Amino acid sequence: MTMRHLGLSIYPDHSNMEEDKKYLELGHKYGFKRIFMSMLEISDNSEDTLEKYREIIQYGNKLGYETFIDLAPQIFTKLGISYQDLKIFHDLGATGLRLDEAFDGETEAMMTYNPYGLIIELNMSNNVDYLNNILSYQASTPFIYGCHNFYPQKGTGLPYDFFIECSKRFKHFGIHSAAFVSSQVGKMGPWNVTDGLPTLEQCRSLPISVQAKLLWATGLIDDVIIGNAYASEDELKALSEVNPYQLELEVEAVSEINEVERTIVNVPQHFRRGDMTSAVVRSTMPRVTYHDEANPAHDNQAEFAYGDVVVGNDDFGVYKNELQIVLEPHSDTRKNKVGTIRKDEQFLLDFIKPWTKFKLVCK
Repeated sequence: MTMRHLGLSIYPDHSNMEEDKKYLELGHKYGFKRIFMSMLEISDNSEDTLEKYREIIQYGNKLGYETFIDLAPQIFTKLGISYQDLKIFHDLGATGLRLDEAFDGETEAMMTYNPYGLIIELNMSNNVDYLNNILSYQASTPFIYGCHNFYPQKGTGLPYDFFIECSKRFKHFGIHSAAFVSSQVGKMGPWNVTDGLPTLEQCRSLPISVQAKLLWATGLIDDVIIGNAYASEDELKALSEVNPYQLELEVEAVSEINEVERTIVNVPQHFRRGDMTSAVVRSTMPRVTYHDEANPAHDNQAEFAYGDVVVGNDDFGVYKNELQIVLEPHSDTRKNKVGTIRKDEQFLLDFIKPWTKFKLVCK
């Protein structure tokens, strides 16, 4: 697995330099590492325009960011440059170029041999044999990344199953990948439609941390980038607290939860038993670790609902202090309800398969 990072987006043709710099500083505070910078809407090739890009990219470089410039074929014409000479982007300080549209495969392959070490990032949001075509021209794969599109118009983002199929094409070859989440407050993007900028349509109205959890839970996305600007500090902070490497779900605790149960929720490295059942997610090691800890009955009379977190009480014999997450409603007085998975995260339970490692955080 490659290292996973957070990114944000800057739109120099629509933004203010000082505000951009403040945004980069705020992202740096919360550990963001990537900048997505759109050059799709550049209006001319004047030195003033390029200087604006250069200044913000190099400011980001000083803060430890890597900048990927989003390009379309017509930009090469506007700038009066060829695909064989990428020096202008190197001089701007960019790490890589994201190609919003496909060329012919041979062109992309040749670009990966540019003498500046610029990474060539491919559009992942088409379920076609695009990547195989490029690789057949003997591209230099260490210099190929993939990045999905984002979708400003409500109702136009990728459906989940299609997103998965597109992403698998890149992950099959171990290509570093990225996708977009959407700020709920940011209003700036490349176009004059501001319905958010996610890759997945189902992410559009979700809290930004839940969007990131979904993308990372697929196991197919390395970098998560905020598509629109400017995200709030609360959103940046929330993203910085998401575990990129394993699913971490928030538990809303019942008032009667005791300290043993709170410890059982928060402390262990949970994993689902390999011999799974459809009724519950079983995390069985706590019953071993906390075998000697008393756990009197409470909150054990009502039927347990989907997403409830329960722990075996003193009446459950060898299963005392086993943690379970309820998948099928049932009743069992030998279990205490200790909390419920946060409502907008419950759909993520589908990602907990046999042997899946996960963490819980009790709020």
